[in-house]
Amino acid sequence: MQGFFPYLVRRLLWAPVILLAVSFIAFTITRLGPGDPVSVAMGQFRDQEVLERVRAEKGLDKPLIEQYGIYLKNLAHGDLGESYVYKNTDIGELIFPKMWVSAQLGLVALIIVFSVGIPLGTFAALKQGERADPLSIGSFLFLQSVPVLIMVPLMQYVFVLKLHWLPTGGWDGIFDKRIIMPALAMSMGGIAGVARITRAMTLNVLGEDYVRTARAKGLREFTVLRRHVARNALLPLVTIIGISLVSLLEGAFFAETLLGIPGIGRFSFDSVHNRDYDAMMALTLIIATGFILANIVVDIAYTLIDPRIRYDSRKSG
Repeated sequence: MQGFFPYLVRRLLWAPVILLAVSFIAFTITRLGPGDPVSVAMGQFRDQEVLERVRAEKGLDKPLIEQYGIYLKNLAHGDLGESYVYKNTDIGELIFPKMWVSAQLGLVALIIVFSVGIPLGTFAALKQGERADPLSIGSFLFLQSVPVLIMVPLMQYVFVLKLHWLPTGGWDGIFDKRIIMPALAMSMGGIAGVARITRAMTLNVLGEDYVRTARAKGLREFTVLRRHVARNALLPLVTIIGISLVSLLEGAFFAETLLGIPGIGRFSFDSVHNRDYDAMMALTLIIATGFILANIVVDIAYTLIDPRIRYDSRKSG
């Protein structure tokens, strides 16, 4: 892991700079949009004198750059702001419980995606040229093309109205049967995507000289696949797994909204719709932080999976 720690330090030092840029852009966009937080909070109340007084109390009458400075100062003390929709409620009290709901749902969906998609993709690669190959490709493309907006009503029609196996929606924890429909709806497209990538990478590795040499030595096919094919074929999937972990923070907009799940995806949708500015800022920063950390974790995973990877401090950017 030569040069890895200097590389890691540089990445971590760049993280605050990136987050600062993201926060400034997001802050500017939200503040320059129609209306302002006070107008949103007041609803139909339109006493201009009261509105101006409240704006002055919250510093919203100051220039944009000063407002941003106040926001950063509060953020440095761990204050994510106050919801303008849910009165007198800190953003952290709203976001983190909902994020935990989405994390549970997303984790189950990710487990389904990779535990099913990787074997399916490998099987399709090994069956290249046979009938199972075009059938699997067609199935992958079909599943990937069906949006959640269509998948959820179809599942409700089959599993709720016709078979009476599942409740319509709601949430009662990770071990409740209500998780089945949203987890399946969120994982179908992902299974197809992972299977297609796994198939392509496996086919590429199967054509390498070291695989042919291993087979020529008389190694069993399972041993060849495990030792020589799997590690090299699955290396690109590390990036996908790392970025997919960020979806645990994002939640699923449509699945949570359609099925009445009180997760962060539904909350994000409501925040944008209601112009809850501090909530949108907090979500943006949390997701941006997740992407930065996910990329760092992926880099670390590369070195563990493939020891040939090195981080030369003179070459890394």
